Amino acid sequence: MIPLAGALAEALVVAAPLRLEARTLRRGAPGLRVVRTGVGATRARRAAQQLVSDPARALAVAGLCGALDPGLLPGDVVVASALVGPDGERRELDCDALYEQLVAFGLRVRAAPLASVDHVVRGAERRRLRDTGARAVDMESAWLAEAAGERPLAVVRVVLDGPNHELWRPAVLGQLRIALRSLRAAGPGLARWVGEVAGEPVRSESSPVYALL
Repeated sequence: MIPLAGALAEALVVAAPLRLEARTLRRGAPGLRVVRTGVGATRARRAAQQLVSDPARALAVAGLCGALDPGLLPGDVVVASALVGPDGERRELDCDALYEQLVAFGLRVRAAPLASVDHVVRGAERRRLRDTGARAVDMESAWLAEAAGERPLAVVRVVLDGPNHELWRPAVLGQLRIALRSLRAAGPGLARWVGEVAGEPVRSESSPVYALL
């Protein structure tokens, strides 16, 4: 059997915009290969040009997001069922396998469309973006997803802020702690997901993730 960490690194590369997000994911699933891509559309496009030639058999995008739906609370996990670009272009994603893995870890998970824009969203703009069908928003996923090509792609984002939990409030530090706890817990779910879509899963006795043959 290939060592767990080596197999996982060969099978999956995870794109995370922030250093804090990348570190949190690695802590949740040791052996997960996470690339910090930088914040915003420009850096996401640049990172996608590099990730397109990455040898991993699958690509995931993971990090924090903002809610558009008032029913989504800080710490809730959004698995993208579709990506909605800034011009309204839409890319459908097969999210069932990842959704099931994350639910199995006891997380509160919603499968829903995710919008990507090039700026921080707040106030009335959340309502406008919700009219596109999206239920959450970030600033990178639509551009990073271009690196997947024909490979399996997953996008998982954890809610930090929302219509009733705006960023520019004192409570944001508490929201951040809650969101990072969920993001860390999502790491093993990504590892199990790639075992299903990019290799033959073998349970490791010493780890909650899968080794891949």
